[in-house]
Amino acid sequence: MPNRRRWTIVFVPPRNEAARTFEVPGWTFRALKWTAACSVLLVAAAVFVLFSPWGTPGARLVAAQNRALQREIARVEQRFAELDDTLRQIAVREEQMRMLAGLPVESSNDARATVASADAGGQIVGPMSASVADVGGLTRRRPFAGRLGWSARPDVEGLISRASNLASGFRDVSDSLQANYQRFANTPSILPTAGWLSSQFTRSRFHPILHENRPHEGIDVTAPTGTPIVAPAAGKVVRAGMEGGFGLVVEIDHGNGILTKFAHCSRIAVRVGQQVTRNQLIAAVGSTGLSTAPHLHYEIHVNGKPVDPLTYVLPDAAP
Repeated sequence: MPNRRRWTIVFVPPRNEAARTFEVPGWTFRALKWTAACSVLLVAAAVFVLFSPWGTPGARLVAAQNRALQREIARVEQRFAELDDTLRQIAVREEQMRMLAGLPVESSNDARATVASADAGGQIVGPMSASVADVGGLTRRRPFAGRLGWSARPDVEGLISRASNLASGFRDVSDSLQANYQRFANTPSILPTAGWLSSQFTRSRFHPILHENRPHEGIDVTAPTGTPIVAPAAGKVVRAGMEGGFGLVVEIDHGNGILTKFAHCSRIAVRVGQQVTRNQLIAAVGSTGLSTAPHLHYEIHVNGKPVDPLTYVLPDAAP
């Protein structure tokens, strides 16, 4: 039985032996309890120090290195994404240059830029500058696929392969352009005026005046009356005057089966038979003929067939 100062401990043997009694001072039990508690705390502290990432200097160094490595991985992935996007834009330019140089153009969804400045009905949904820089920059950024590591190796090899192919393609283009300088000078490569792309080339469009669906064999660039219209390439003027619903029209024969047409002009600055060069003033934007507002209707015909003029507009090529 315990009292205020002493504890009595009785040992009862399993057999019929005499019980043994010991008296222990009370402070001894208190000391044992504190000793046990301190032991538990010491063991817990030791475990924390050994296994915590912040416990030892070596562990803290490893944790810091891991965080730095993660930041570096994120930076490298971002750089790969930027490189991938740059190669896509270069591929678009390489394709357009191959077309102008008369070389075969390889079909590639990644290397094609689409224009979304207007819908099929002619509604204005975006600006177009004179340099049409957006034509080469409409390819949207695609998230970088995969994490850096084993899965990144095929991506790296793919980027290197694409860069090598593009370099080879540009060498072919350079050789072809040097050998065909005159043809390049006579091939349309710029937008004839500055303004807004208000209607695209399409096989079926609702005509705002005739109120019926009909092909739109060119593009419309909305601009203020009097905005200069320039020749997109060297050639010979074969028409300069009124043409029904097109109003005042200029047509230029560039040779090699290419003919350009500029309609709804407010005035004409050239005459039939005149030779013109790229960027030379030929007319001014107007609203003559069947037109609801001042704009340039621009067509390109190749061997008598209309084609999308935007395929003959180089990025960053100002008129």
